[in-house]
Amino acid sequence: MSTVATTAESAPARSFREVWLITAGHVMTHWYPATFYLLLPLIGSELGLSYSQIGSILTVQYVAGAISNVPGGLIVDAVGRKGLLMALSLFWVGVPYLIMGVSHTYWLMLVCSVLIGIGNNIWHPTAIPLLAHRYPERRGLVVSYHGMGGNVGEAVAPLVAGALLAVLSWREVVIVNVIPGLIMSAVLLVMLGRIYEGDVDKASGASDGDRLKGSDTLAAMRALLANRTVVMLSLGAACRTLTQMGLLTFLPIFLAHDLGYSAYWVGGCLFVLQTAGFIASPIAGHLSDRMGRRRIIMSSMAMTGVILLFMAIAGRTPAFVFFIAFLGFFLFAIRAVLQAWVLDATPKNMAGTAIGIVFGAQAIGAAIGPLVAGVIADHYGIMAAFYFLAASIVVANLFVFFTPAHEMAQKPAAV
Repeated sequence: MSTVATTAESAPARSFREVWLITAGHVMTHWYPATFYLLLPLIGSELGLSYSQIGSILTVQYVAGAISNVPGGLIVDAVGRKGLLMALSLFWVGVPYLIMGVSHTYWLMLVCSVLIGIGNNIWHPTAIPLLAHRYPERRGLVVSYHGMGGNVGEAVAPLVAGALLAVLSWREVVIVNVIPGLIMSAVLLVMLGRIYEGDVDKASGASDGDRLKGSDTLAAMRALLANRTVVMLSLGAACRTLTQMGLLTFLPIFLAHDLGYSAYWVGGCLFVLQTAGFIASPIAGHLSDRMGRRRIIMSSMAMTGVILLFMAIAGRTPAFVFFIAFLGFFLFAIRAVLQAWVLDATPKNMAGTAIGIVFGAQAIGAAIGPLVAGVIADHYGIMAAFYFLAASIVVANLFVFFTPAHEMAQKPAAV
């Protein structure tokens, strides 16, 4: 019997209006960084940055995220103001990108990356538990729909940015990109405030008595860190994200510098990568609700490692580009499934904190990936970085393999 099949919760059929609204907001949280990946080669050339310095811009962002994720999750569990927190997240991320658009110094890029790392990590501990607990019997599916929003942002943004770069400078593109995010921030604040007015606790799956209190914080953290399912999946998610972020950092650089692709075609390749993930995400989420999380995650990770190995072997040939779509299908399919599995094993009143732990671990992986891959590329060539990324997804799969099959905690914890 699968983990999900043992869930005792049931819920009446609901409208998916909230799912689509929150998913649309998630589009923008990924739109900003997806555009930035495409702009990194231009920024690096203008500022005269090395591969390591380019990687470090993303590294400091994810170090800040790793530090702020768990406190962010605790705040979400204690506050419960969903619309306000998600709107704040989008606003907080957009403004530093706006500052980056007018910056001419490396150190200011690093400062803005830190701010982005802090602000972006309010979103996931708020949105993912809310969706998962409103739709408990379709948890894998709705969390995957939310994940699709990230894929849409990451797929469409490079394509749009690549087209805009034909007529605008990279600085102007950054400024233009901020506008839709700020608009979406206002929409979330108004719409979610109205939908959940007077019903915040019901929407989040907890009652006032179940809310995480300040005095319970340390006990809640100890309970989660003693939960082997949460720990092993967090480590697996960290390694998977290390692979993803290293790839998203150096794939555009490889396509632009080594294969000579224009900004438009680099954006097109990233669009294909993310579109494949967009297609795969709901399929993986639905199958994980029916077949169990472990089987879907392990098979997808194994295929990711094989494809990355083939890409490294293909080198500077057209076959390298051919593998990009297959890579996106398997690499991005399991992101939401991992999150759903963590929530399967987490009490409702600690869901935000659990997601904070997962994203904190992912932020560590994201911080390591670009920097280590950049150092490897500087010393051994960029193809060596792709071999490193192939090995990292194998390690991620090992953590998933040793994750306990059944560890459920659907009732609020007494902390």
